[in-house]
Amino acid sequence: MSFCLSATYYQVIGLVSLILLPLLFLFRRSKLSGGRREPPLAAGAWPIIGHLPLFAASEPAHKTLGAMADKYGTLFTIKIGSQRAVVINNWKTAKECFTTNDVALSSRPSNLIAVERLAYKGAMFPFAPNHLYWRDMRRIANQELLSNKRVELLGPVRVSEVESSIKALFKKWEEEKNESGYVAVEMKKWFGELIINMILRVFSGKRYLGADSGGSEEGRRCLKALREFVQQLGMILLGDAVPWLRWVDLGGHEKAMKETAKELDAICGKWLEEHRMKRVLEDDGRSQDFIDVMLSVLDGTDELAGYDVDTIIKATVLILTAGAVDTNTVSLTWIITCLLNNIVCLEEAQKELDNQVGKERFVNESDMSNLVYIQAIVKETLRLHPPSTLSGLRVFTEDCTIGGYYIPKGTPLMTNLWKIHRDPSVWLDPFDFKPERFLSGNHKNVDVRGNHFELIPFGSGRRICPGISFAMPMIHLTLATFLQSFEISKPSHEPIDMTEIFGLTSTKATPLDVLIKPRLFSKLYEDLH
Repeated sequence: MSFCLSATYYQVIGLVSLILLPLLFLFRRSKLSGGRREPPLAAGAWPIIGHLPLFAASEPAHKTLGAMADKYGTLFTIKIGSQRAVVINNWKTAKECFTTNDVALSSRPSNLIAVERLAYKGAMFPFAPNHLYWRDMRRIANQELLSNKRVELLGPVRVSEVESSIKALFKKWEEEKNESGYVAVEMKKWFGELIINMILRVFSGKRYLGADSGGSEEGRRCLKALREFVQQLGMILLGDAVPWLRWVDLGGHEKAMKETAKELDAICGKWLEEHRMKRVLEDDGRSQDFIDVMLSVLDGTDELAGYDVDTIIKATVLILTAGAVDTNTVSLTWIITCLLNNIVCLEEAQKELDNQVGKERFVNESDMSNLVYIQAIVKETLRLHPPSTLSGLRVFTEDCTIGGYYIPKGTPLMTNLWKIHRDPSVWLDPFDFKPERFLSGNHKNVDVRGNHFELIPFGSGRRICPGISFAMPMIHLTLATFLQSFEISKPSHEPIDMTEIFGLTSTKATPLDVLIKPRLFSKLYEDLH
């Protein structure tokens, strides 16, 4: 989640404040709580726009909010425009929210500009309110698209794409290696192309990008639009905080959202028409991707909650595609970054692979239960670098009491995962990368599926990310195969830059350049499909 402001915003707001502040003071509504205890309000709010400048600062917002928690407590409020939003910062409060009060926190804010412009006005079910439509679509996603059975059936696609990418990387090494036997690879790009191929095959039956072909024009167009979609979807604009200033569209962000939505709608519309034609021309015995499944499930349905079937399918496929591509690419990039800054952990992972799998064959998904250290590496990276450091906004649909504080209906909730995952009362040396913490002791049985509130990188409760079961096998197989296949090292003795870009996902700001060389027999790579 990010907030789009600029110096121009501040100049305009300063002028508007001088003119309207006296009127705002006279007519603002008092927040009557009936004597109930309200959470502390953080200082530093600007007139009219509240704490929005906090999100435009150079310091990532999750760190600033974490510092505020040290001052105001684990639960406090900030102002987004004139509205208060609750920020929670420890696992006990998160547990209270997502268990006792989970029903009251099962909705998203429905009036955001990004949701209107990019999410088909709420047809993307993760952004829909807690009504029948959201419950129906969540059921379809969980039972038909992201079930354990479906994930298992998609195993050959994961294996095929990982092997294809490893073979292409080996070919690159053969052609471009230097005198020391290494070749440089930009890992954000490599992971991005691998993941988008894997996801698009699963969701739409497409395969767009590849080192062997350079990718298609349509593929590059799709990837660019998906990246813009994720970036824009995380924006809360000035018009969200101050609706009567929406018409100004300072920075042109709403206009850009319209263009991105139009581009992706055209791409998804083409996929949908292709699948309808195949249903007419081919029998039902062919392999089904997610669009096929959606067409079958919604066959005979004209609309749901006012959305036509085409809109529902495009919205569902688009949000699952974009979410899967972005979060998995981000997570894999951070994993390799952490390993290169902690070489002992990298060596331990490759030693485990050699002991459990050997060097005569490639790792497969059935090996993962024995690769406990690699699983611990993934958990530790998700602890330090959850894909979304401020978990997706929720909104209270009922008056609640959280941590002894009264929270009125309609209040947005921000969950600061960055702060929760670094709680020194829970985690020893909370800022250090230590995968072994998950191998013994208090954290041995901690998982990332929303049941242990000290580690909730995918959220928790009814609004937990539906793609966990889909993401984890993909991350585990990709990481294990890459580490088994190549020796990796930094291009210099300097630590890898850990600067991050705050947004819907917290991405590494700079490229991840890595030197690689094969660590298995050449014939193994050559025999890959």
